[in-house]
Amino acid sequence: MARETQEPVITLEHVRIQYGKQTILEDVSLTVNEGEFVAVLGPNGAGKSTLLKLLLGLLKPDAGVVRVLGKPARRGNNAIGYAPQHRQLEADLALRARDVVGFGLDGNHWGPGISSARRNAIIDKALLEVDASAFADAPIGQLSGGEQQRLLIAQALLTNPRLLLLDEPLANLDISHEQEIVTLVAKVCRARNVTVMLVAHDVNPLLPVVDRVLYMARGHATIGTTDEVITSSTLTQLYGSPVEVVQALGRVFVVGAET
Repeated sequence: MARETQEPVITLEHVRIQYGKQTILEDVSLTVNEGEFVAVLGPNGAGKSTLLKLLLGLLKPDAGVVRVLGKPARRGNNAIGYAPQHRQLEADLALRARDVVGFGLDGNHWGPGISSARRNAIIDKALLEVDASAFADAPIGQLSGGEQQRLLIAQALLTNPRLLLLDEPLANLDISHEQEIVTLVAKVCRARNVTVMLVAHDVNPLLPVVDRVLYMARGHATIGTTDEVITSSTLTQLYGSPVEVVQALGRVFVVGAET
């Protein structure tokens, strides 16, 4: 389990976000500690991507406080690594894998003055960490979805972040590639003691590795271990309607939740 620190990596206090008349988040409070691996779950429109925008400083709350590493969330924080949702790139795209990873060095404190040798060393280290060295010089468009996802994670690691935000890295991957990415992220989390917030639609691939889950629905959120949160009573309260959690064949199924 993750080591607790006096100062949480993430703190939300009574946060509210509203778009027009629609409330996205309402009175959400939570803390996430150093080295924790947290899965962020919930239906479409529950506010999962909104939460990431808050932590990245791209969005300000209408009420409440958002702190990252003890300070107000702000744009351009190199202590945060972010891998956005991605789509499979075109097969004829000529950029190499290492070129895509290198984009993560642009516009941050490394600056244009970094030498080519130093730049290549940083990129090579990140590629090695995500087990992508074997296809470092391959055209990006010819790589599988799982391989492309590894490159996005490598890009997010270039600034040695203390917080890693991954927006649906398992989307559109088959089961084997899902498991590869989960195993990779867990390895990075433990080796670096970096806090990970991973947005997903299905908790099952993450069950063996996550410390806690943050479940969001109807503008509200609850955080705890999977045994505390993924229960019929907890999700029924969160959704405001009957929900059944069924466990079978080593998997968890949530029945009756809104889609």
